[in-house]
Amino acid sequence: MIILYRIYQLLVMMPLMLVATVLAALLTIVGCACGGGRWWGYYPAHLWGRVFCILTLVRVTVKGRENIDPATSYVFVANHQGAYDIFSIYGYLDHKFRWMMKASLRKIPLVGFACEKAHQIYVDKSSPSALRHTMERAQEVLRGGTSLVVFPEGARTFTGKMRPFKRGAFMLAEEFGLPLVPVTIDGSFEVLPRTGKIPRPGRIILTIHKPVAAPRDSAEMSEVISRCYEEVHSGLPERHR
Repeated sequence: MIILYRIYQLLVMMPLMLVATVLAALLTIVGCACGGGRWWGYYPAHLWGRVFCILTLVRVTVKGRENIDPATSYVFVANHQGAYDIFSIYGYLDHKFRWMMKASLRKIPLVGFACEKAHQIYVDKSSPSALRHTMERAQEVLRGGTSLVVFPEGARTFTGKMRPFKRGAFMLAEEFGLPLVPVTIDGSFEVLPRTGKIPRPGRIILTIHKPVAAPRDSAEMSEVISRCYEEVHSGLPERHR
């Protein structure tokens, strides 16, 4: 059975993934260039995320969707198990958003340019001025009424277990008074961990927790970070705790 799946990956899945990626990137670039950034900056990638999961035979289940309002802007904070975190959130969160992502991803051919045109936020930590520019870009996105998705761990886990959360997303939530929504991703590590190269079929569960009020000042910051961390952590199975 595994041999048949490898043949499917080589002859069907990978070529279709490549076509889907190029098509989504081109649609995003052209659509955003024509002035439809709010629509074209989200929906091609939304469908692209679903296609990737379907082609890989990954089922995505979403719990807690009733906890969020489609008309409200949030700062979503999620754990980062693997590459399929991106595809599952893009494809199944069903809430317009932009990413905060590593500046190095800008170098991906075509995709990096498409993300830039879609106003995804590249996090540049090369200097204090670059980091300040990153925060200013994030503020522009949030002022426009769009939500933001952040992996506050900063990078994918090597073990499946969560690492400490960084403060950046929580500072933005404080600045704009936006509620934070903890999101638990479970199953992505089994599909494609950081050390893996080829995805496997599986099931990913997205658990959307109830919103947490933004910290009102720096004194509340640590408490809110801890609460969001515990909410995300509570949705993981024992093997990842």
